[in-house]
Amino acid sequence: MKYVVIIGDGMADFPIDELGGKTPLQVANKPSMDMMARKGFMGNVVTVPPGYSPGSDVACMSIFGYDPAKYYTGRAPIEASGMGIVMDASDVAFRCNLVYLEPRLPRVVMGSYSGGHITTEEAAELVRDLEGAMGSDQFRFHPGVSYRHLMMWRNGKAEMKTTPPHDISDQEVIDHLPKGDGADTLIKLMSDSQLFLKDHPVNRKRQERDLLPANSIWLWGQGKKPYFPSFVEKYSARGAVVAAVDLVKGIGALAGFETPRIEGATGYLDTNYGAKARAALALLERYDIVYVHIEAPDEASHAGSLKEKLRAIERIDAEVVKFLLENAGRDVRFLLTTDHATPISMKTHHACPVPFVIYGEGGQARGVSAYHENAGAKTMTGEEMITFFLKG
Repeated sequence: MKYVVIIGDGMADFPIDELGGKTPLQVANKPSMDMMARKGFMGNVVTVPPGYSPGSDVACMSIFGYDPAKYYTGRAPIEASGMGIVMDASDVAFRCNLVYLEPRLPRVVMGSYSGGHITTEEAAELVRDLEGAMGSDQFRFHPGVSYRHLMMWRNGKAEMKTTPPHDISDQEVIDHLPKGDGADTLIKLMSDSQLFLKDHPVNRKRQERDLLPANSIWLWGQGKKPYFPSFVEKYSARGAVVAAVDLVKGIGALAGFETPRIEGATGYLDTNYGAKARAALALLERYDIVYVHIEAPDEASHAGSLKEKLRAIERIDAEVVKFLLENAGRDVRFLLTTDHATPISMKTHHACPVPFVIYGEGGQARGVSAYHENAGAKTMTGEEMITFFLKG
């Protein structure tokens, strides 16, 4: 038996008036997902334990079958693993977004948590130059994908409050700066970055093209080095993960999975869905389980775009789910889920049980008509769901 897990990041939502009181999952044209629901087992999974923020770090860790209460140390160190960065026990990793801070005098607001969705190539140049200008034995800057990067603080402070920038779109930033022991150091780094980035050639060229400049870094999601038992040790299966974002690749790396780079996988709306599906199929020949993660629905929700969210769900169905169902073979069991809700009305993540469906050999049809938020009856934790998926 082989296993495929498909994660549509942020697909779950709230009912929307524009959709007649239905959710995007209820309205989207997704025949393959709905077929899985009709012929498979539908349930709900609690991916975010009480007391944890509803980020993809916590939620995806649950979907990989690891209880965040046991293994979670912070978002950034997971991404460090995905980027191949070796951490010492004294290091503290921080997520380092390239953002656009918009002056709306007398206020400064979070104009774009993604620096106007800066390209990976542009961002790499900015972060490399930041490292040259501001890097030291104490602080190191590492380029990632698009707006998502890392800062490593040797012998750093981790016990402070920081805020994800996507949680404060269009809000005044002064109320959400780091707080606690070490916060002054972070605030100075962020302020220094603004002076450096203000007239950087990359930003000048972006403004000439009427694009937003990435005019600041934003530091958050800190944590120390995590330790996982391997997936083989925990679930007796060898695996691989297909993903664009370093966060999900990092969870995979910590679990002992292969985490290949996929050409055209951007972690955004323009990602290469087909390339991800084809890569998953190839990996399935060598591994027992393959995870496929698609970020696009979450990005559409953060942007408040119903049109793009519906399009992302439909493309996942047509180009990933349908392709794998038709080509993976008969001796394969599928798990389709989302990590958390990202309601368009909120433009950020929300903690609630989210729907999953298990389809394939050994499935139990329950007569559900479609895959959506209200279709499942039984609710499980992430560990329970993965154990049930693998062992029935």
